[in-house]
Amino acid sequence: MNSNVKLKGYHIKSSDKPLPYIFRDIMGLEAENMTGSQPDDIVNAVFGHVMDGYEFDERDSLPQDDQHYNKDPNLSDKSFCLVYVIAADTVTYTDDKLIDKLKIIRHKISAKGIPQVIVMTKIDEACPLVKNDLRKIYTSKKIKEKMEMCRDKIGVPMCNIFPVKNYHEEIETEDDVDVLILKALDQIVREANDHLIDH
Repeated sequence: MNSNVKLKGYHIKSSDKPLPYIFRDIMGLEAENMTGSQPDDIVNAVFGHVMDGYEFDERDSLPQDDQHYNKDPNLSDKSFCLVYVIAADTVTYTDDKLIDKLKIIRHKISAKGIPQVIVMTKIDEACPLVKNDLRKIYTSKKIKEKMEMCRDKIGVPMCNIFPVKNYHEEIETEDDVDVLILKALDQIVREANDHLIDH
């Protein structure tokens, strides 16, 4: 689940004009205590206390006296939706220690009312039926089972779990793949916007 070692915000553009939101990429979690990012760092990043450029430390979380700790975040520093990216083909084997870390994060984020979404990737690798025909995604029992596992293990409701197929070998874009990705993105933006309006 590792991604960037440093916290980084990505501005999305449409026709060379920046859209009014930023995606922040956070180093992924690992099951063991001394690997991956620390749950407190993820929570603090969502709350706006961690500045871009902070290099995640697998051994310890960001201290409040560090130059990258933002003691008084403004509205633009905060996140309004937390997205978990989980591979469908590995959900079954997710370590209990990792689930415990995810639950710690979920409870702290939920206490602030911040919406949470799961983007479940690699669905084509988890189900042969879907691999042959992506349009069978919502009739696939295997995909539904994977979504239910995500719901049960992490606590995110089924309506906020979005199965998608990764681009990895394709040379051209495919409409069926894009529809799933755009549906997930649309819901993430809606959830974030609703939370922003409430505050």
